[in-house]
Amino acid sequence: MSSPPGIRRWEHVDVMYISIETAIALASVVGNVLVVLAVCVNRALRNTTFCFIVSLAVADIAVGVLVIPLAIILSVGFKTQFYTCLFLSCLLLIITQSSILSLLAIAIDRCLRVKIPTRYSTVVTQRRACVAVCLCWILSFLAGLVPMIGWNKRHAQGNLSNSTDIVCKFTAVMKMDYMVYFNFFGWVVVPLSAMIALYAEIFRVIRRQLNRRAEATCDGERYYQKELKLAKSLALVVLLFAVCWLPIHIMNCIDFFCPDCDVPGSTMYAGIFMSHVNSALNPMVYAFRIKPFRVTLIKISHRCVICKPKEATRCPASIQAQTEKVDIDP
Repeated sequence: MSSPPGIRRWEHVDVMYISIETAIALASVVGNVLVVLAVCVNRALRNTTFCFIVSLAVADIAVGVLVIPLAIILSVGFKTQFYTCLFLSCLLLIITQSSILSLLAIAIDRCLRVKIPTRYSTVVTQRRACVAVCLCWILSFLAGLVPMIGWNKRHAQGNLSNSTDIVCKFTAVMKMDYMVYFNFFGWVVVPLSAMIALYAEIFRVIRRQLNRRAEATCDGERYYQKELKLAKSLALVVLLFAVCWLPIHIMNCIDFFCPDCDVPGSTMYAGIFMSHVNSALNPMVYAFRIKPFRVTLIKISHRCVICKPKEATRCPASIQAQTEKVDIDP
């Protein structure tokens, strides 16, 4: 006996959704692992800015390893206890917030580098950068776990006992006012606005310095040209983040402020895909726009292809020896 057309179509959508999400997860993990590996093997990349970039790459790896599998599980609608489902949903938010805080840290770091170039190395040390990264992740966990302490739909589920199972869906446990007012306005709009202001200031300072050609030395002009190239690349990462993440948040706002408005399921899927694919785009930006990453990734790929199995343990050393000579200019 054949299944009704509506059910068959739903199953087809599920298969396509899981297939696309799996491809995005693989691309995100492979690309960002290469980013972390490039920083590990190339000493020229081990500065404070790339410390924040590694933090962003770790968050993107977590998207592929944790967020996307959880999103697939939540889309299936398996049954579990309320707080188990709520905790899994909170993990999705923690990773997102760590990404945007890492982007904000990068913007602050680049702004300090062009505003106080002579004192930058003493103000922004490696230790302080590591502390800032830890602080970003701590704040992400605290903000993402807010629903666990009460800002959730527990009461909307009725008189549930602790052992009662529910169909686990993100919207079944997460209150939309939290997603709109706290998560979107507080932890997306505000940091993005700050980043726009910071990059506007970065470009203003760099342009002003480059226009002073008569007063500037060749070394000074080269320094600001390098900073301009890197700032453009990192600003592109921020732009991609905004383009990929704003649609799903806008749909949440429509759902919250206009309950009678119907957002098509295909549109919601597209918004989810865009938010996840952002994690796979960042390594491409680094590879195509930042020369040290591009050169190091080429060397890593070359060595991984030509190295024999018995020589595999010596590959990292050989890669590092060659990449230490890479010019740090983007």
